[in-house]
Amino acid sequence: MEKITASQLKDLLLFTADRLIAARDELCAIDAAIGDGDHGLGMAHGFEKVKTVLSARDFTGVNEIFQQVGMAMLGAMGGASGVIFATLFMGAARGTAAAELTADEFAARMENALTAIQTRGKAQVGDKTMVDALAPACDAMRNTDGDLTARLSAAAEAAEAGAAKTAEYEARFGRAKALGERAIGHRDAGAVSTALIFRAMADWAAEQAD
Repeated sequence: MEKITASQLKDLLLFTADRLIAARDELCAIDAAIGDGDHGLGMAHGFEKVKTVLSARDFTGVNEIFQQVGMAMLGAMGGASGVIFATLFMGAARGTAAAELTADEFAARMENALTAIQTRGKAQVGDKTMVDALAPACDAMRNTDGDLTARLSAAAEAAEAGAAKTAEYEARFGRAKALGERAIGHRDAGAVSTALIFRAMADWAAEQAD
């Protein structure tokens, strides 16, 4: 895919929503090791609301889609995860109003999302948060040649590697911070969710290319 239209972005995010909803129990199990154990429920609730909002009508601009997804997640999830994942999509809405995005522009929107999240939460790579998956995904999109399909594939692989690496870190944020070294050996649920988002987007793009 050389470009993604607003209509296609809507389809991509509906596909992503289904994937994250299906991962509810997996994400809860990951979170139970060092957190409250409800991360999967929150993500599922958030993406159920996303499906409702996106399915209600058509959209002509990509900014409104990203903004509506973020607002849906903020309203449905609540808590720190709701704020952070809402910021992910609201950050991606920052840019010139457009009816479609090129691969470069999509990559730039993901960079905007990362900047928004780090501005809000101050997390860096190595802090055992979703930034550990998002930052390498952004790097991969920026540094990969090719169309959107190729870049999303690279981003998904980088995000998955980043999420896996969180098992090596102590946590610097959230409930897991209090565990110190006991958090080592367990992945961060937010990073895993971020990797799942990029994998879903990559799989959707690959299906369009078939």
